[in-house]
Amino acid sequence: MNESAERTYRISEITSLIKENLEEHFSGVAVEGEISNFRPASSGHLYFTLKDAEATLQAVMFRGKAFRLDFVPSDGQVVVATGSISVYAKRGNYQIICESMKKAGAGALLAMLEERKRLFAAEGLFDASRKRALPLFPRRVGVVTSPTGAALQDILEVVKRRSSGLDLVILPATVQGEGAAATIARQIRIANLHKMAEVLIVGRGGGSLEDLLPFSEEVVVRAVAESEIPVVSAVGHEVDVALSDLAADVRAPTPSAAAEMVTASREELLDRVRIAASRVRSSVVTRVERAELLLQQFRADTLERNFRVLIQPLLLRLDDAKESLIGAISERAKGLSHKVALARRELESISPTAIMGKGYAVVTERGSGRSIYDAKTQKPGGKIDIRVAHGSLGAAIEEVRD
Repeated sequence: MNESAERTYRISEITSLIKENLEEHFSGVAVEGEISNFRPASSGHLYFTLKDAEATLQAVMFRGKAFRLDFVPSDGQVVVATGSISVYAKRGNYQIICESMKKAGAGALLAMLEERKRLFAAEGLFDASRKRALPLFPRRVGVVTSPTGAALQDILEVVKRRSSGLDLVILPATVQGEGAAATIARQIRIANLHKMAEVLIVGRGGGSLEDLLPFSEEVVVRAVAESEIPVVSAVGHEVDVALSDLAADVRAPTPSAAAEMVTASREELLDRVRIAASRVRSSVVTRVERAELLLQQFRADTLERNFRVLIQPLLLRLDDAKESLIGAISERAKGLSHKVALARRELESISPTAIMGKGYAVVTERGSGRSIYDAKTQKPGGKIDIRVAHGSLGAAIEEVRD
């Protein structure tokens, strides 16, 4: 019997296990289906159902992603939605969180572009290390675009408004249809060959995926990547991305934005100077204040105070240790003195002098000085000395008794 048959799960545990497995294995999937029950919310989020002949799938696209759509979704449209499968635990159902959505039919073209993107990336054409900063004050800017397109008019308007003294070199190119890619690449290479500009803007206005395809062709991507002149790629609107955007030094969301990037108005320059000056002043003031704080630590009164702060605890500890040692020695001396007094009294109590003071005497043979303990060792007529507490007596033995 397996573990699942032996254990009883709570609903939340089962849902959590399903959520983990689904979200782990179904991340970044593309789903094709027909939109139904389309419900845009006031918050900007899009709620709808994707269905085919046999099944349905709940879907949601949040406002930040929905804002990038280049079409207005509606019921009945067949789309390809890319995103991740997620489980909504409270309802116990699963849904796809859409990151992007395209109308069906562009799938093969998108797949081709993704494969091309993968190959170019593997070759290093999109590496950040290849990208260069744009010159701050370019005197001449080259523009590779259609001479009759709205993109060029937008660029001219921005340049006129922000930097009327800038030299603008127009390199006309076909930006749509057969032969467009070769024309764009040729103009980029001509600009580099003759050093016609300090920065290049390469782009066009918005359009369908097919319209923008020339800017994702290999010949254009390589020309952009190999350009010695820094390139700003400005293809379509903000939501449009071409492979030239990835190969360029800088990507601009629109041609107008590209023109903004390569021109600098006087007011902007003044703002930059003001900001830089403010930062320098702030940095100098901060460094001076920090230096003053450091120097204050070496003033005589500060050093003395710091020394006292350091030495005072040590002196207190020394005083405490001294008092503790004196107290311990005093207690030890008292104990030893008491022991000496007791020993003295004990010695005095058992000394011969003390015993003689109670009426006892020490009897010795005259001449030998030996103490007499047994009367049988003596004979009548013998001479003896009797020592008492104070002085001694000489005597003769008259009689020996048992």
